[in-house]
Amino acid sequence: MESKTNQANTMAPQLPIAIGADHAGFEYKERLKKHLVALHRTPDDKGTHSADSVDYPDFAHPVATMVERGEAALGILVCGSGNGVCMTANKHAGIRAALCWNVELAKLARQHNNANVLCLPARFVSYEEAEAMADAFLNTAFEGGRHERRVEKMSRLQQP
Repeated sequence: MESKTNQANTMAPQLPIAIGADHAGFEYKERLKKHLVALHRTPDDKGTHSADSVDYPDFAHPVATMVERGEAALGILVCGSGNGVCMTANKHAGIRAALCWNVELAKLARQHNNANVLCLPARFVSYEEAEAMADAFLNTAFEGGRHERRVEKMSRLQQP
């Protein structure tokens, strides 16, 4: 039986990209939405909708929920450090959110870890770097093979 995550990845062209940010990531989110549209991808904006101070979990949970339910192909989250949205998203079953700060990490997160949510640190990377990471993340497939076993172990509790 195919998992929701694998279903989402095989249906990726039809599904939107869930995107969200807190106030620190608002500007990048707005620019990334336009970039996604230019790539003929549909962003589903889960907020925030201004640069006013907000709580990042309020936007990370809806993005993670969409990906978790198979309603979005992938997710992109942006906050100041990327840590808050990443930790929040990873509370969801089936979410493998990856905090990335360069293109190689974004590619490896998809290739080796089958990451389904990209988390970006707006205060530590340029917008151009964020856009390049989003492109790499969206255009890189999971390699499977030896990585499949490792990814499957992520969701199981290991006994000491």
